[in-house]
Amino acid sequence: MSKAEVGKEEITALTAAEIQEMLDASPFNLFLSLTVVSADPVKQEVTMRSAMRPEFERRPGSKQWHGGVIASVIDTAGDFAVGMMLGRGLPTVNFRVDYLKPAVDTALIAVSRVRRAGKSVGVADVDVFDEKGSLLAIGRGTYSTQDAPARSTR
Repeated sequence: MSKAEVGKEEITALTAAEIQEMLDASPFNLFLSLTVVSADPVKQEVTMRSAMRPEFERRPGSKQWHGGVIASVIDTAGDFAVGMMLGRGLPTVNFRVDYLKPAVDTALIAVSRVRRAGKSVGVADVDVFDEKGSLLAIGRGTYSTQDAPARSTR
C-alpha cells in the first residue's frame, strides 16, 4: 500500500500492483483480461485495460464488444477506484451504464474516478474509451464502503 494525502487526511491506498493482484485472484476478472494501467490515490483515479477476445463478441466474427462485457469492465473499474482508497474490493449497491457508440476491434480503456468515498457508500464514474481515445460508454457505480460484518463462529 502507498500513502497519499487527500485533502488534509493521509490515507493508505492500494497500489496498482496490489489492485492487479486482487484482480488476478478472481477467475472472472482474469477472463475479462483486465490489467491495471495506473492507480493514482491523489487523483482518486484508476485506469484499466481489457483486451478483446472472441468470447466478448456480440456476434461471432463481428469484433464488436457485447454490452454486458463492457458493463462488467465498468463495474470492476469503479469498484477498484473506490476500493483503492479503502484497501479492499467492495460489493456493488447500484450500477448504470450509457453506451455511446459501438466498441469494434479495439481494447477497452476504462478510466474510473471516485466521486465520493463515504462511510457507507462510495460512488465512481467510469469513462470507457477505445484505443484511439474515442469515448464509447460512461457508467456510474455505487459501492458499499461499510466494513463487512464479523462472521459467526457458531
